[in-house]
Amino acid sequence: MQLIDEAVKEGARRSRACEELGVSPRTVQRWQHTREDGRLHAHHGAPANKLSEAERQAVLDAVNRVGYASLSPHQIVPKLADEGIYLASESTFYRLMRATEQNQRRGRAQAPQQRAPTTHCADGPNQVWCWDITWMPSTVRGRYFYWYMMEDIYSRKLVMNEVWAEESSEHASALLEKACLREATAGHPVVLHSDNGGAMKGAVMRAKMVDLGVEASFSRPRVSNDNAFAEALFRTAKYCPLWPERPFDTLEQARVWVQGFVDWYNDEHRHSGLKYVSPSQRHRGEADELLAKRRELYDAARALNPARWSGQIRNWHLADSVYLNPERTETPITKCKQAA
Repeated sequence: MQLIDEAVKEGARRSRACEELGVSPRTVQRWQHTREDGRLHAHHGAPANKLSEAERQAVLDAVNRVGYASLSPHQIVPKLADEGIYLASESTFYRLMRATEQNQRRGRAQAPQQRAPTTHCADGPNQVWCWDITWMPSTVRGRYFYWYMMEDIYSRKLVMNEVWAEESSEHASALLEKACLREATAGHPVVLHSDNGGAMKGAVMRAKMVDLGVEASFSRPRVSNDNAFAEALFRTAKYCPLWPERPFDTLEQARVWVQGFVDWYNDEHRHSGLKYVSPSQRHRGEADELLAKRRELYDAARALNPARWSGQIRNWHLADSVYLNPERTETPITKCKQAA
């Protein structure tokens, strides 16, 4: 304080003098009322609201009382209040339970378990299918048409599609039977992946899968992206230029539109996930030949005018295998640490 007073008398600014000494101007203003540094003699005792050992033990005894051992503090505190007893607040109960390692689930309910996604690999057509049902709006408010769709994840081909006025397991089983007959899957197993809807897990559908030798695969409960191929297909359908501006008037009109979309998607649409070959070409085994011709064309174009190419030609290689919900060997946190 003497140094600061001398500096101010000599014409220095008080803030600059405080900065040189490493103290704030607010601290100096507070010290002007007393020349004694209160920080050296500060005494921090126990807070006034701290529970005594007897009170802490009373809380723990209440937590473990017969009839209370399966209840949470939000239930224990009101029940004690009905008995004319107040020991502490709910937050204090939780804090003491956490300190004594009693803050686990109380009662018979088990903690939610993390389930790994179902993983399947397809290196050819008709090995792994996914299917789903989406709603198609009608001109009648509250009424919808239901598009049943089955897709091959290897080729992205729509193997079977139907539209019905209701959602049922019977329609789904008929759809599966027609798909197996069309693709001639008898003799080799097919994995059919779906969500957990009623039509997917109905008794009629499950029985038909057993009869046809189809292996069932389901998404994790309340996980929407475990059936990503089907969800992406429906988004493509509802956001493409073919989607009508007005809702469908009749069931027949919805069926005609779906058939037209299927023909366009399978034969004309160049799929970005397939290096821009059509699903039908991939399904028939023509994709490798088409991509090889593209590589030859690009090599010839680079040889003709190499100045236009700064590096390698475009990658026209298509992966031999397609995974449904591939296993993650590393967590996102591990990847971030490795990147850092």
